[in-house]
Amino acid sequence: MKVIPFAIVGTGWRAEFYLRVARWCPERFKVVGLVSRGNQAVEAKFGVKTYRNLDELLQAAEPRFVVTSVPWDVNPSAVEALVARGMPVLSETPPAPDLQGMVDLYRTVSRLKGRVQVAEQVHLRPHHQAQIRLARGGRLGDVHEAFVSVAHGYHGISVMRRLLGIGFENATITGSRFVAPIVEGPGRGGPPRKKKIVTAPREFYGFHFGAKLGVVDFTDAQYFGWIRSEQLQVRGTHGELVNDRLSYLKDFKTPIRYPLTRVTEGEGGDLNALRLVGYQAGGHWVYKNLWGAPGMMDDEIAVAEALTRMDAYVRTGRDFYALAEGCQDHYLWLVALEACKTGRRIETRTQIWGRGGRPGMRRAG
Repeated sequence: MKVIPFAIVGTGWRAEFYLRVARWCPERFKVVGLVSRGNQAVEAKFGVKTYRNLDELLQAAEPRFVVTSVPWDVNPSAVEALVARGMPVLSETPPAPDLQGMVDLYRTVSRLKGRVQVAEQVHLRPHHQAQIRLARGGRLGDVHEAFVSVAHGYHGISVMRRLLGIGFENATITGSRFVAPIVEGPGRGGPPRKKKIVTAPREFYGFHFGAKLGVVDFTDAQYFGWIRSEQLQVRGTHGELVNDRLSYLKDFKTPIRYPLTRVTEGEGGDLNALRLVGYQAGGHWVYKNLWGAPGMMDDEIAVAEALTRMDAYVRTGRDFYALAEGCQDHYLWLVALEACKTGRRIETRTQIWGRGGRPGMRRAG
């Protein structure tokens, strides 16, 4: 496979995921330039050429697409500037900070016939890919419930929507918030230096899509945390998936149960480097890791998957997580936040990006 050349706008915490993935997999990815407002340390750390602005970057390099990894309020203008120059864009999440911003951005991108996808990586993590494939693979029958506690807001909603097979259907949304004490855990900067009791808000959103129910439940203490774990449950007419345990009916009187198992190299007496191989269930692979670099964490594997799918989108036009989907998931979260704040049931309305029908979602195998 040929190397995929791409560029980045921004030098924040999230941008480093793309830089690390390119360093993990130099045979597959190359960062040909990065737009920075003075963060020269990234040049020394990753050996990537930085530029002061887009025009300087695009005159000196030829990226196949550009990743925008900038603050929420800056992202729409960055996407629009790239689209105006005819450059395909992989936009970080969310595409814009509020509903009006997303409507304006979608209109501009549509008018300019821009090629934009959104870098939602949570549903591309190996574990979640495997869970989604099991849920949508037919064994559960008609799936009608999904409980997701894996990431906040639009990230969790993207997983929930895929588990249920929901596109742009409207929903009645409820929300509630609960705050409880917890011992402070690690964060982006590493473990805490001393014991400290902090408050951990927990938000609970219910999405009623007619005959289907989605629930997103999350507390920030789950990120990096040691004592708050991910939870996922999917129910259908013929079975359920609870975290890593699948239960279904072979026929109406024959129950089948088996685990979803993570397979790795480099543990115990295995002298290979530590690496995820994939996930198995019922004697079959439901996910295989295509990235050979040992040491990549699951979120970096998901970013590599997003970059690869973006490359395919540029070549074929096949969406993998279009701007419309990124806007829809963030819109659902904004409504959920309002429901949480007011205690009211709120009905969503079809937005401009949902008027063309269902998104082009990949069929899980």
